Amino acid sequence: MSAMVCAPVHAQGAQTVAHMDIERNADGLYLNVSTEFSLPSLVEDALEKGIPMTFVADAEVVRARWYWSDQTVSAVHRYMRLMYQPLTQRWRLNVSSSPFDTSGLGVSVGQTYDRLPEVLAAMQRIAFWKIADSADLDERSPYRVHFRFQLDMSQLPRPLQIGALGRSGWNLSIARTERVPALAAP
Repeated sequence: MSAMVCAPVHAQGAQTVAHMDIERNADGLYLNVSTEFSLPSLVEDALEKGIPMTFVADAEVVRARWYWSDQTVSAVHRYMRLMYQPLTQRWRLNVSSSPFDTSGLGVSVGQTYDRLPEVLAAMQRIAFWKIADSADLDERSPYRVHFRFQLDMSQLPRPLQIGALGRSGWNLSIARTERVPALAAP
């Protein structure tokens, strides 16, 4: 038995969730999401100077409880490190389920792109992302899925972190929450 929640959003603006599907089946809960954003000019300038930027997509599955605070069933993260390579004039995107550390990229999937719009299109779509195992879900309980996509300011070089603090030119944050109905009646 499976259930799907579709939530198209048609809002004007530079940063929005364009489409969000949550599929609940025998394996667990899966998220398909499309975002729409353009990079802030300060972020794009830093990228063109060879400074890598890290973006984080977070998905949190929460079960509401009337007798206690809400229970977080699952929290998953997807890290995307975008960098411009000036010598080859190509864009590189690395994607990982764990944070990138200073010693290297760790275990990640990387791909190279010729133009910035191509790499942004790849970043704006997340398909069939498993956000919860079926063992963690109760068929009789509804859930909420909180999705967030943002620039990870903590991964910027220290001088940029200090300069970016409180400046809207570095702000890139998108969030959306959707309900997932119960599969069976309680």
